[in-house]
Amino acid sequence: MTQSDTDRRFGVRAGQVLRNPRIWMFPMLLVSLVMVGLSLLYMGGVVNPNGHLKHVPIGVVNADRGVSAGGKQQNLGTSITEAIVDPRAAVPQASWRLLDADTARDQMESGKLYGTLVVPEGFTAAVLALGTAQGDPVRPTLEVLTNPGAGSLASSFASTIAQGAAHRASAQVGKELTANAAARSSGPMSAAEQLMLADPLSVSVRPGHPIGAHSGLGLTAFYYSLLLVMAGFMGGNIISNGVDVALGYADSEVGPWHTRRPTVPIDRRRTLLVKSVMSVALSAVTSTLIMLMCVAVLGIDASHLWLLWVFSFATTATVGLGVQAINAAFGGIGQLVSMFVFIVMALPSSGATVPLEALPGFYRWLAVFEPMRQLSGGVRAILYFDARADAGLTRAWLMIALGAVLALLFGFAATTYYDRKGLRRRPPTPEPAPAPAAGSGQTALGN
Repeated sequence: MTQSDTDRRFGVRAGQVLRNPRIWMFPMLLVSLVMVGLSLLYMGGVVNPNGHLKHVPIGVVNADRGVSAGGKQQNLGTSITEAIVDPRAAVPQASWRLLDADTARDQMESGKLYGTLVVPEGFTAAVLALGTAQGDPVRPTLEVLTNPGAGSLASSFASTIAQGAAHRASAQVGKELTANAAARSSGPMSAAEQLMLADPLSVSVRPGHPIGAHSGLGLTAFYYSLLLVMAGFMGGNIISNGVDVALGYADSEVGPWHTRRPTVPIDRRRTLLVKSVMSVALSAVTSTLIMLMCVAVLGIDASHLWLLWVFSFATTATVGLGVQAINAAFGGIGQLVSMFVFIVMALPSSGATVPLEALPGFYRWLAVFEPMRQLSGGVRAILYFDARADAGLTRAWLMIALGAVLALLFGFAATTYYDRKGLRRRPPTPEPAPAPAAGSGQTALGN
């Protein structure tokens, strides 16, 4: 067989296709735009979290009862805590909340506080004893309580800020103790005494609301939520493509095998109904498998298992409905649109890895409506905060319900409009390319 016979049998050559600029233009432009968006959105939220850190919620508790000295009542705990929460001296990274012990504990257990600085009972007495104690005095201790359930980075930020405030308080108390000791002392103080009085307070750090050892340092809620979203996203797209193939509106190609089924006469609205029902049914399977693998096989710390499954099913089903609605409205680029909605913009604005308080304003705005923020808050409430409604579970349920309603309204509104306008779906009917004119040196693709 000659080369001309091969060309006639198999059509144009690969080189002829590659020389056509129209073949290159669309994928190059689309992929370039997608990668620009991915780079800016993914990296923009993690480049400088310390630079964007603002208003980290930290509690301040004064359990010190003070002492009566020199004929008057003294309470160094009150002085320290008031100085910390004073807006004129407060650092912009922290949002200090002066609370009693019970309120602070309650807000830690609902994830509203990322940490708490505690001035313990008997603090004033211990500080005053430093200047007069003989031998080896015990340094008074300020307690920093962390909240790993709020996220490892969020808890770390709160701990760092609270420890900084504690050390500044120690330096201020040290100045007063040194001045008082020098006024009372008849001779110079030893180097050890000077060091002790210059930084008299120690800082103790411990979890204020502990979570299980198999909680991924507070990250299992995020990854569990990501699994749910991915199950809804991938399941929705696979169902969408599979139904289109089965109904004859798309070709199936697996390896070298190509299949084209007879076209089934069905309008867009009924097609969306079929895909939506299948997505909801598949969600029951995928949410069960995720829970079995994570809890039964991997052994993550999880309680309220029935509630966790119901929440997982509702989450996956809602994402699947959203994917079907977007695909029905946008057609071929629907998968790309839904990827940006449920993955690209959702992950960096979730607040589950980098807290919202450390994100630029654009991401905090996205977090108001992006699904990952709401869903990860609900999973976190179930896994770490005893399924408390005020820990983010109520908001998550409301956003799931709103998302499902909006997805159904948007999808069926778009498909009803298309059907009424007569914009019917057409099965693939490729036409044979016209033969090039003799001697023209051109193909159907152009020059």
